[in-house]
Amino acid sequence: MSRMSIQAAVTMGQLQNKLDIIGHNVANANTTGYKNRQADFSSLLFQQINNLSDPANAENRLTPDGIRVGSGAKLGHTNIDLSLGSIQETGRALDVALLQDNHLFQINVTENGIEETQYTRSGTFYLNPMDDGTVMLTTQDGHPVLGEDGPLVFADDMEGISINQDGAISVTRNGIDQVEGQLAIAEAIRPRMLEATGNNNLRLSQTAQEEFNANEIIQQLDGNQVEVKSGSLESSNVNLTNQMSDLLMTQRAYQLNARSISMNDQMSGLINQLR
Repeated sequence: MSRMSIQAAVTMGQLQNKLDIIGHNVANANTTGYKNRQADFSSLLFQQINNLSDPANAENRLTPDGIRVGSGAKLGHTNIDLSLGSIQETGRALDVALLQDNHLFQINVTENGIEETQYTRSGTFYLNPMDDGTVMLTTQDGHPVLGEDGPLVFADDMEGISINQDGAISVTRNGIDQVEGQLAIAEAIRPRMLEATGNNNLRLSQTAQEEFNANEIIQQLDGNQVEVKSGSLESSNVNLTNQMSDLLMTQRAYQLNARSISMNDQMSGLINQLR
């Protein structure tokens, strides 16, 4: 197979991944707290032609030996846009919206017996009863929401509960309001180092954990740095107009590469017919 066909075939496979990302964005355009994702491409360079015998390859030359030849493109990275989406009023006390870009709720997720801290922009919270008579603040999937001192747990004799603008959780007992918890909210310093885990959650990528300290990627915030709005939810920040434009451009690029393979096949056929 010629390099033209190899390049086109490789690029088509990676363009399909971008189409999948666009489809995922469109499907979650109405998902609470969903963040738009964008594919970044880079050149795929892995073939090298040895030109050591070339006269131009003189002694003390500064360029590397050989010629690097590109063979298509690859999906270099998937960026997550943590900018603020539109705020929708719900009137429900345990619905919370973050009002600053790159801010994230912290939750405790257990997978295959391993606990880890994950992050989300979705503020749909619930009170789940525990076996010891207490209630725990959790996500809609049942994952504990973290406070400054771990999962947020309250005695189950409250008359009301509300979340203040600074993330403090106020509980009403016997007609008296008292702060009994504080949402642990973090800021993503390097959003590119986060990866999606499903269910609208994010976590530190393996590469990030190996190359950086956690506090270089995620910074813990105190109440003075936090701004939330209770009784509201943040909508997805997906722009459907942009997604449709990206979809058309990606489809055209896919068709161009497919046409390249077809044209290369026709040219090869003509060459083979020469006498």
